Amino acid sequence: MRKALVICDHNQGSLRQSSLELLSALVDSNLEKIAFSTSPGSESLGAALGGYGIKKLFHCTTEKLSSSALGNMVYDLCKKEGIDLVLASSTSVNREYLPRVAVHLGASYAPDCTEFVVGEAPAVRRPVYSGKCSVKVGFEGQNPKIILMRPNQLPIKILPASSCEAVSIADPGTQLGQIVKDIVKGASKKLDLTEAPIIVSGGRGLKAPENFKMLEDLADVLGASVGASRAVCDAGWMPHSMQVGQTGKTVTPNLYIAVAISGAIQHLAGMSGSRVIVAINSDANAPIFQKATYGIVGDAFEIVPLLTEEFKKILK
Repeated sequence: MRKALVICDHNQGSLRQSSLELLSALVDSNLEKIAFSTSPGSESLGAALGGYGIKKLFHCTTEKLSSSALGNMVYDLCKKEGIDLVLASSTSVNREYLPRVAVHLGASYAPDCTEFVVGEAPAVRRPVYSGKCSVKVGFEGQNPKIILMRPNQLPIKILPASSCEAVSIADPGTQLGQIVKDIVKGASKKLDLTEAPIIVSGGRGLKAPENFKMLEDLADVLGASVGASRAVCDAGWMPHSMQVGQTGKTVTPNLYIAVAISGAIQHLAGMSGSRVIVAINSDANAPIFQKATYGIVGDAFEIVPLLTEEFKKILK
């Protein structure tokens, strides 16, 4: 029987939405499924994973693992277990070490995918040319396949907990070339941009960093996360962890509200996969309107507070 390895991300022992998407995609397949996870809390994932047909959870509770250490652990696991398919979320960490795993395994590698079909011959779809178009990718041969999926692309099935064998993996120790000295966690309690179902983003047209307060007010009403364009982050108005775009985070929310963002191709590349895009801009010729599902031409300083008040009435 063919084997699949699902690399699961979690937040203090609670599976992230992106990992639940991967598990749901495989739940009805005839693959034998195992999982891999790291950091404190990973040892408690077994019950949740068992409901999705995961037979074994391989975990390492060490928090500060370098990408080299992660790569070595996944490579050893793939060789030992005879893995045919590796499925992971397209996070910055996974994109860093999994290409090296693919090289050492001689595996086919498909990152940043937006569609996934299991079957006897897996197939995916992924964007190319900065999101201007997409290609359907198939795999030839019997070599392993490594697929990285964008979050918010696959439906989630909520299944009851079940038993799953947990196997501890020893900390591989210091890896030559990299040592992780510290992991700085953000203070925000909101979802990371890559997993947020609703995002409100602001651009340079907001004129000053203090004007992002009105975006935060709108986001609080909608239960959204706040993003920013590269120009805003480069200017120091907002931290780079909030940057959406080709050199920032690629996001795929159900709703993306772009406020005072002109729509440079680099920004569009990071958010064009959003299901619904609402653009608010005073320039009727701004490129963002070519990508928007709905467009509002006008002054953001007038429109955003009005939207906030209207949403308060609807959602109270």
